[in-house]
Amino acid sequence: MPVQTLDSIRQIAAADWDALLPGAAQPFLRHAFLACLEDSGSAVAATGWQPSHRLWRDAGGELRAILPAWIKSHSHGEYVFDWGWAEACQRAGIAYYPKLLTAVPFSPVVGPRLLGAPAACAQLLQAVSATLGEQGLSSWHLNFTEPAEAALLARQPGWLQRSGCQFHWFNRGYRDFQDFLDGFASRKRKQVRKERELVAGQGLEFTWLAGDELSEAQWDFVYRCYANTYWLRGQSPYLSREFFSLLAERMPAAIRVNLVQQGTRPVAMAFLLRDAECLYGRYWGCLQESANLHFETCFYQGIEQAIAGGLQRFDAGAQGEHKLVRGFEPVLTQSWHYLEHAGLRAAVADFLQEEREHVLAYLEQARQALPYRRG
Repeated sequence: MPVQTLDSIRQIAAADWDALLPGAAQPFLRHAFLACLEDSGSAVAATGWQPSHRLWRDAGGELRAILPAWIKSHSHGEYVFDWGWAEACQRAGIAYYPKLLTAVPFSPVVGPRLLGAPAACAQLLQAVSATLGEQGLSSWHLNFTEPAEAALLARQPGWLQRSGCQFHWFNRGYRDFQDFLDGFASRKRKQVRKERELVAGQGLEFTWLAGDELSEAQWDFVYRCYANTYWLRGQSPYLSREFFSLLAERMPAAIRVNLVQQGTRPVAMAFLLRDAECLYGRYWGCLQESANLHFETCFYQGIEQAIAGGLQRFDAGAQGEHKLVRGFEPVLTQSWHYLEHAGLRAAVADFLQEEREHVLAYLEQARQALPYRRG
């Protein structure tokens, strides 16, 4: 059967799409989440995210595999940085854009990228990679893949593996935050206590709400804080205001928002998503700078929520060595890249080998910086 390409997720029923998601599916690849990105105008052709989802059906017409994908005219919002590759192509007179991307727009979250049975996914991988040139696409990128997908991708010719590093918190059966903190070395434990005490003395109130518990006025505030983090850097926010209202309507149970008030005045927020096993910190913003407010709102409060909810992991975002001293552990991430141009592929392969050695060395150094007691 030929590969079917969808230029809108609306061209497939939500039940058919979601049926191929893993049993304990995280929020980010659900039909509803991707439809919110599209319907809100956040991830569409006009913003450089042309939906181009690929489907594979068996001889009987049964849907067996899905590859969520977008045709990209830039590399913004991906968090696996290939700007150097694009610049090298420009200098060499090679067109790097458009390219094909399989990932979650604006979300550097590790998760499944090949939806369906492995054999069907392998057929779809081969079919799509064989026709990239015909479609005028320079390359195909699968970002933040699950470790289980590595074996399948490693068997496919032409794919290059890239390594990265994130920082995640793991719940080792903690009863509460103090139980977690008791595992720290004394000096590190005192540092965290001091940070939390400084915040506690500022008269701030933290309120956790699910998606259907916020008013539209509160969502306006959430968006203002979210957008402000981009405006402060002279950038435009990736997500539109409508995205948040649509997600609250369609996936309220997956949303957690930490609203921060000082008296009657809202001053900051953290926007998170969750599934049955993990809490995902996504966006933060404040309208008033305050000592240690970011650490408390995004990290310590999130850890407390994860413990209270019996969650196994807290992914607080892609970057930040400052997470290490607060108990977030370095984890290796993987992405995979298929480059049509032979010369570019060879150069990138050399670069990735050298980069991987640096990433692994950095990972080991980061582990040594963790605050936990040794021995």
